[in-house]
Amino acid sequence: MAESDGTPHRTILAGRLGGLSLSRQVALLAFWPLLENAMTFLVGVTDVVVSSRMAVGETRVALLDAMGLGGYVGWFLNILQGAVAVGVMALVSRATGARDPMLARRGMCQGLWLGVAAGCGSLLLLKLGYHSLIRLMDMSPQASSYAGEYLSILALSAPFSGAMMALNAALRGSGDTRTPFLSMIVVNMVNVALSVLFVFGPEPFGGHGIAGIAWGTVCGWISGLTSVTLVLWLRKGGGETALRWSREALRFHRETMTRIVRVGIPQSMEVAGMWMIHYFGIQTISQLPMHGALGAHMIAIRVESMSFMPGFAIATAAAALTGQYLGAGSKEMAIRVVRFCWKLNIAVMSFLGLCFVLFRESLVGILAAGSEEHLRMATPLLVVCAFSQPAFATCILLKTTMRGAGATPMVMKWAFSIMAFFRIGVLFYFKSTGHLTLIGVWTIFAIDLTVQAIVFSWLHFRGKWLEARV
Repeated sequence: MAESDGTPHRTILAGRLGGLSLSRQVALLAFWPLLENAMTFLVGVTDVVVSSRMAVGETRVALLDAMGLGGYVGWFLNILQGAVAVGVMALVSRATGARDPMLARRGMCQGLWLGVAAGCGSLLLLKLGYHSLIRLMDMSPQASSYAGEYLSILALSAPFSGAMMALNAALRGSGDTRTPFLSMIVVNMVNVALSVLFVFGPEPFGGHGIAGIAWGTVCGWISGLTSVTLVLWLRKGGGETALRWSREALRFHRETMTRIVRVGIPQSMEVAGMWMIHYFGIQTISQLPMHGALGAHMIAIRVESMSFMPGFAIATAAAALTGQYLGAGSKEMAIRVVRFCWKLNIAVMSFLGLCFVLFRESLVGILAAGSEEHLRMATPLLVVCAFSQPAFATCILLKTTMRGAGATPMVMKWAFSIMAFFRIGVLFYFKSTGHLTLIGVWTIFAIDLTVQAIVFSWLHFRGKWLEARV
């Protein structure tokens, strides 16, 4: 349906989003996730900076390699939790758009139980498997020891992060992105404060080395979950505060859980496959004939994550709005949301890519102060990263909005197959030639992103993602 000027008919959303222009809706929903991502970035930077200043020489290289592996294996904790969160957000955003507050509350509460279960599963898998993962990396004995110490403690955070991710996903789906931001401030502030205290503080608090960084992370997630739980408990009334604790919603509800799992299972399969693909990549990097390659790779990733911050913030807003408009029955507005945010994402991330090139030495120097080895290896990677930013922006935006619409099987099929071809097949071929370099690895990753961007653009214009069932 179109108005006389040819623009799509505007569907009025529920709550404070109703009546706002599209640009203001996006700005309102993206603002808090942007600040949240910035906080998370600062925590990641803090972990690297703290570990790089715990020692010098060979010990510092070992610590940075261990933290590099820890960052990737820590991502493993998010596989099952992230799948639950995607399912929860898709269901709650549809329910919010359809003005069904009871279904929205039930989606959040059933998602909470699934998030805890997913976290416990992640904890068990990591506890049983981290020794084998470390052995496959072919790191130095010292780096392996540090990695094992860090991961054995980090695994304990999984049940708390799983529960919190589910609650925050529900809040974002309902249009409340401020409360997740505030809860993540608690996570990050506690994480930073306690990590520094446990490493550099006076006895008996300080002197715990890399274990202190891990314990800071665990305490951060516990504190964050406590804060968001209290906020939901203190809420009263309806309307904008529809998401709150409810005895009825907290009772086991098979149908709601099934709807969340139906969307989440393809997501978990995709992310599990992606994790294994990425693991092959970091294993390849750790076996390159250059000292400290894994640490340099992770430093470049940390810098690149500066573009993730606005990229995922815009994508989060787009996914929430897409789900709400689809729930309200307006495919036209859902498409309009995606295309507006797509252009915005490319512009923002491309600008940041240019900044990576212009300030690459300063950015790497902050994370690896005094390490000429890491500076030499990591700075060229940011140039490769800059050229791939438009493709990366496209992938982030289109994948996230398709997941928000519930089209997780489609995303899983295409993302997994393309990544497997490039990041396993092509990477293995060049590895077997004996001429692979760290820049070569990043170039293969950039080509992979470009192909994914082309394919997901085609899928978007094809329109089948709009028919997904939640």
